[in-house]
Formats: sequence, C-alpha cells, structure tokens
Amino acid sequence: MDATSGAKVSGSEPRIQVGRALKPIVVVFAVLYFLIDALFFGLIKPFGTWLSKFRIFSRLGRWVRSLGPYSTLALFVIPFVVFEPLKPIGLYLIASGRVIDGTFVIGVGEVLKITIVERLFQVGRDKLMMVPAFARCYEFLMSWRVYFETLAVWQAMLRWARAIKERGHRMLAFGENWLASLKRKGG
Repeated sequence: MDATSGAKVSGSEPRIQVGRALKPIVVVFAVLYFLIDALFFGLIKPFGTWLSKFRIFSRLGRWVRSLGPYSTLALFVIPFVVFEPLKPIGLYLIASGRVIDGTFVIGVGEVLKITIVERLFQVGRDKLMMVPAFARCYEFLMSWRVYFETLAVWQAMLRWARAIKERGHRMLAFGENWLASLKRKGG
C-alpha cells in the first residue's frame, strides 16, 4: 500500500523504474565495451591474418580443427578468462591517474585477446556453432551488436575512429615520402 494515496503498489514497479533508470548507463557501458573491441579488432585483424601464414600457426589450426566441439569451446574461452580482466584493471589505473600504464595494460590485453580469439574463432567456428549454447549466445551478441551499430553514439564513434585512421595513414605516407626524399638527397 502507498502510504499517501492508499493505492496498492506492485512489487515489480520499483524494479521496472530502476531498470529504466539504469538502461542508459548499461547502454553506454556496452557501447564503450563494443567500441573498444571494434577499434582494436580493426587494427589487429591484419596482424592476425599475417600471423596465420606462419607454419606454426597452420599446425595449430590443424590441431584446433581436430578437436571436438566442446574442447574447441574450452580452448576458445581461455583467452577471455585470462585477458578480459585486464580491461577493468587498465580502466582503474587510468582513473587513478596512471594513464600510460592503464592504456598499456588495456592495449596489450586487447591485442593478445582479440588476436587469439579471432584466430581460434576463424579456425573453430564450425565446431563452436555445434554447441547449442554457444550458437545461441553468438546470435544474441550479434543481435545486440546490430542494435548498437544503429545508435547515434556508435555512428559518431565510428566516424571519429575513421578520421583518426585516415589521419594516421596520411602521417605515415608523409613520413615515408620524407624519408625517401632524405635518401635521394643523401645518395
């Protein structure tokens, strides 16, 4: 009973209000989480493709393909368990004023995690999709990713990331041209 109006109050109503209040916060954190992964993935994917050309990685790929679905799943989960906790640790370091340390921890953790997970997923995707729970989780996460990609904040961050990437390409080209001109003058 509501003390002021005497009306009966549902027990689930406060939970709904809390859920509505927390939804923007959850969306912001989820968008940031996916953005960090998406930004690193775009940078790391060429590195992973390059690594896959080495003989040792082709042997590892054959070994992963020889595993059963649940063994592949167990192997796939290991990088998440090992490297995912580095993200909040890095954020804590950044919040504590140790920006370089925190950025380094996040960067190294993301590079290792995404490189390993991406290669394992590429090699073991068919086996992983045989595990019903994994397939459902994968579809669920992909549907959320599609939702986040439609948000204005996501689109703004992608534009920002593309601008940074383009600026980096221009700076690299400038540096290469400058070095080439120095070689021509010196030689």
